[in-house]
Amino acid sequence: MDSRRRRVPAMAPEERRAALIEATIPLLHEHGLEVSTRQIAHAAGVAEGTIFGVFESKSQLVICSVVKALDPQPTLDALAAVDPATPLRGRVAAAAELVHSRFTENAQLMNEARKLIFTNAPDPEAQARMAASRQQLHDAVVGVFTPDAARLRVTPERAARLLLLHCGANAFGPFGEPGEFSGADLASLLLDGIQLRETEHEKC
Repeated sequence: MDSRRRRVPAMAPEERRAALIEATIPLLHEHGLEVSTRQIAHAAGVAEGTIFGVFESKSQLVICSVVKALDPQPTLDALAAVDPATPLRGRVAAAAELVHSRFTENAQLMNEARKLIFTNAPDPEAQARMAASRQQLHDAVVGVFTPDAARLRVTPERAARLLLLHCGANAFGPFGEPGEFSGADLASLLLDGIQLRETEHEKC
């Protein structure tokens, strides 16, 4: 028998919802929005009809699962743990690695989420939660730049936006090279630019 199939004891509705969401998340990574309620029920060890005892529809379950899977808290905690005493270049490189890792690990799911929540089954509440998550991530990256705000030509908010844009383009864009990403390279691009300084140019 498939080791994933297990019978679980009776649960309160909220516990059942949470269990079904946990069972659905890995299936979404594997199958995307094409995951079936039969697959979900099998993974959760329940009868298929159990799903509709706590969720109005498959779409509602999938939306709740997507929102849970894309919870930014682990990344926010990791960004908050970046030592503010570390030199700016090191902080930016560390933040870039964390953000890029989040984007690449969840790239397919993020694309599926936008398709589902904004197009297939528009859900204003889920849209608001995703917007709040984006804002939280932005604010956390702002915090990485803020201790050295006086040394920047742009505001910490703009610097954070540039970091997020680059990580997003590399993870999702047609010219991205996720496997070649380097937080140190992005830190250099943001802090130094790509043009040689006059003294460096004269040496060449």
